[in-house]
Amino acid sequence: MKFQLQTAAGQPYEAYAYTGGKAFDAAKPTIVFIHGVLNDHSVWILQSRYLAHHGFNVLAVDLPGHCRSGGDAPASVEEAAQFIEALLNAAGIEKAALVGHSWGSLIALETAARLKNRITHLALVGTAFPMKVSPALIDASLNAPMKALQMVNVFSRATLAAPPSALGPGTWVYGASMALGRRVLASNTAVNVFHRGFVACDSYANGLTAMDAVTCPVLFLLGATDQMTTPKAAKPLIEQAKAGGKTYSVVNVPMGHHQMSESPEETLQALKKFLGVTV
Repeated sequence: MKFQLQTAAGQPYEAYAYTGGKAFDAAKPTIVFIHGVLNDHSVWILQSRYLAHHGFNVLAVDLPGHCRSGGDAPASVEEAAQFIEALLNAAGIEKAALVGHSWGSLIALETAARLKNRITHLALVGTAFPMKVSPALIDASLNAPMKALQMVNVFSRATLAAPPSALGPGTWVYGASMALGRRVLASNTAVNVFHRGFVACDSYANGLTAMDAVTCPVLFLLGATDQMTTPKAAKPLIEQAKAGGKTYSVVNVPMGHHQMSESPEETLQALKKFLGVTV
């Protein structure tokens, strides 16, 4: 589904969101899924489709300047949070749950802090704060993006060959993610969205303040063997939530950084429990 939005300079563009194979219905409880660096809406395909067929209005977005969404690729977490707010307004959605992965988790966090009671649930998947990116990887994402893409996918995966339960027999999660990364990078010829996304993660400094401002329950959904955003790297946000008296839970799923594809069933079950889905 496409929504009509405007860039910061006032130029119109279309933003795309996958609805899980069901017609958009703003009257239903809504979940917005937000992808990470060099990803798109498709990384949420299993979880978003299930929830769309079990009572939820689903919007799995392509961030601006990524794949099916036009506009300017966000250069910061704050710019991306402005996009999520604009999308909710354009869709006529008063309240929504936010589910974000990696960079998307920071975007979801910042959005929840800004919109407060408009956000009913906040799920941070593969999160960390600060989400620092090594200078070598930032440089490679700009000057040798295919090398950087390989590095990321090796570090992101618990195993290069996923177990048979991941996405179905014969699925090559590593190869599929490499292909997705190449496609996302090629989708924007104006800027390098790989490098821009990494810089946005690395430079985001508002995480603890944002957590203080969150008013909804928070789920930390972490990969037990994640080498990109290790479970330990989420502790500052978890401790801030605890210190602020937030309602929060922590779930560690097996496998690595791409919990949605490496541990799809465990990720779905954690989201279902958090959202109160009983079917």
